[in-house]
Amino acid sequence: MELKFNNKNTKVQQLTDFIQKSIAARELKVGDKLPSINQLSQRFCLSRDTVFKAFTDLKNRGIIDSVHGKNYYVASRTKNILLLLDEYTPFKEVMYNTLRKRLPSYYEIDLWFHQYNEHLFNQIINDSIGMYNGYLVMNYHNEKFSEALIKIDKKKLLLLDFGKFDKNGYSYVCQDFDTALYNALETIKTRLKKYRKLFFVFNKNHKHPQSSKEYFSKFCIDNNLPFEIIDEITEKMIILDNAFYLVIKQEDLVTIIKKGRLEQLKAGSDYGLLAYNENPFYEVIENGIASIGVNWERMGNLAADFIINEDPVQEFLPTEIMLRDSL
Repeated sequence: MELKFNNKNTKVQQLTDFIQKSIAARELKVGDKLPSINQLSQRFCLSRDTVFKAFTDLKNRGIIDSVHGKNYYVASRTKNILLLLDEYTPFKEVMYNTLRKRLPSYYEIDLWFHQYNEHLFNQIINDSIGMYNGYLVMNYHNEKFSEALIKIDKKKLLLLDFGKFDKNGYSYVCQDFDTALYNALETIKTRLKKYRKLFFVFNKNHKHPQSSKEYFSKFCIDNNLPFEIIDEITEKMIILDNAFYLVIKQEDLVTIIKKGRLEQLKAGSDYGLLAYNENPFYEVIENGIASIGVNWERMGNLAADFIINEDPVQEFLPTEIMLRDSL
């Protein structure tokens, strides 16, 4: 493995990454002696202080150790995992905590969020190539496979959440935002027919797959239910008595509850409310907010199985509804 310095990071960080990649690629194994500070200094034309700082960082993380502060060797069988998610949400924290509890202590998880920024997504992936034993990634887009991922060994990559694109032999644990949404709404069709109108509060600024609109509309049309798609909540929006609201963003959910209170309407008794993706707070807000989505704890467990057993997995998690008093 070669080391070519660039201007993106300090030389200390680049040397640290180089040694870490060598260990991850098993070029260096537990117990192997590392080249001395002088040897690395001469090989890469670095100051002894730069090499020492890189060794110190690796030692502080338990990856290498030293005998009397001189001879350094690979000390840990630490396995490094990249977990790249789109953005923070409470239900993704459930997945992370499940993953963390399931993995043995010698697994280290680097958690990143790409915030739907394609440049940031590509940079994180490109900088991570060869550094990790496993990659757990929420793709940048639901309909398009990101080309940066091609550089990762298929056996080490697990795609999470999004996955309408051609996954071409990759392992994945995804959710279906289309047919699964339609089928989940079918399970509460009797309840929904009691409402005078169904609203899908989508939020145009959110990256939730647009195709969900199509399947929500199809469900309503197939069942002769009046409906409307709302892409943005405005100050003039009025919560209707005996209407139903399926809401993507948690901020919009709070806004709807507040607007309802101003009009002396209560979720559950005066209008229906269904939130996309479970949140622990939904058990206590307004006597309980119903939710729709996948089991994020199961996603965490399947991700852990993939990392520990190194067995391929290809599974779409079922979309289910958690009934509470708001519906």
